[in-house]
Amino acid sequence: MYKKVHLQLTLLFTGIAAAIMIIMSLCYLYVSESGLYRNQYNSFKNDMNTIATNLEQMSVISMQWLSKMEAQGSYTFFVLDNGAPFLYNQLTKAADSQKYIIMEECLDAYYNTFSFSEAGVIASPFLSYHVEYQFISPSTKEKYFGSVISIEKGNSLLQIIVFSPMKFLEKQISGQRYRFILIDLTAILLLAVFSWFFTGKLLHPILESQQRQARFISSASHELRTPLAIIMSSLDCCQNSKTENPQRFLKTIRQESVRMSSLINDMLVLSESDQHLPVRKKPVELDTLLINSYEAFEYLAKEKEIALSVNLPEDMLPPCSCDPDRISQVISILIHNAISYTPKMGKIDLSLSYDKKCFFLSVKDNGIGISDEDKKKIFDRFYRAEKARNTKGHFGLGLSIAYEIAASHNGSISVKDAFPKGTEFVVVLPEE
Repeated sequence: MYKKVHLQLTLLFTGIAAAIMIIMSLCYLYVSESGLYRNQYNSFKNDMNTIATNLEQMSVISMQWLSKMEAQGSYTFFVLDNGAPFLYNQLTKAADSQKYIIMEECLDAYYNTFSFSEAGVIASPFLSYHVEYQFISPSTKEKYFGSVISIEKGNSLLQIIVFSPMKFLEKQISGQRYRFILIDLTAILLLAVFSWFFTGKLLHPILESQQRQARFISSASHELRTPLAIIMSSLDCCQNSKTENPQRFLKTIRQESVRMSSLINDMLVLSESDQHLPVRKKPVELDTLLINSYEAFEYLAKEKEIALSVNLPEDMLPPCSCDPDRISQVISILIHNAISYTPKMGKIDLSLSYDKKCFFLSVKDNGIGISDEDKKKIFDRFYRAEKARNTKGHFGLGLSIAYEIAASHNGSISVKDAFPKGTEFVVVLPEE
């Protein structure tokens, strides 16, 4: 499922980015090619204007001048005097009949494109004029710029037909298109690679969350299975037992039911934290809260022969904006863990301090301690260190709950080694 979604997102991101890039490339090519064509056409028109001006001043058009003009540019000239071709053009027809055919096609395009008077000449008040246009040669299927320069001298009509192939412009445009195709293909490939890693990064937290949820369900099922099995076994014994006192089994059922209820309550708290753990903040005296927790666990610590002490600052502390029930729950979790993993004649110190608008709640013991490897996972759900595996009543949810509560208050909780041995948990809460 994850791989399928990963692939679909990669294709989606790549497709959208590629479509945008291709559209932008096409727009650029359209503008660029239109500009190239316009510049080339304007250049052709300017050249024709210059040639027409020179022709007006010439009394005789020589073959040498025509050869020179053709040599200077990619232009081909045909001169008609009252429809009769010059000797230069007759020689051209004999040498290169294809050029002569294109000349006729150029002239046909001229007649088919523009309107004429009855005399067959474009109506104009001037003695000389020229027109430029574009045509496609039926014989070569190539595009050309064409121009017809008309000069009236007395009763004579001199027509100079000029055409220039557009293959150099088309070659330039084709080269530009191929370059853009290559650039776009390379960019799409890079986009696909980037999208694959980027979507992988996006999906990684979702995958981790899914894996955590699967582990949570698996661990919860395992933890619930044990008390349920004991309860069912005890019920069977109660039904089948005739001589033995069933009170012993009923006591076991009650103990396991309480244990199961505690586990379900912890799971509900963590379920709320996945959505948004509700907290009801109000000004709270944390020193009073710590003393109340100390008094609640004092008797249990004495039963286990553990010295429980509390250290409070001498100066009066400002109130902390927090949920007193939730913070009491955090302190209770930390004290209960400390009592569970501290041997007889051990010591647990509770302390409170204030610095830089933050409160620091500390629970330090001289118990069995926590390895560096376990410190990395101690706040994971259902995680228990190897030394705590056989400790009944601990499901590995307490520290996870404490972590979520601290986070919901924009605070934090950390663990470190205590000197000379043991563990210290520190809860940091902002003043507001």
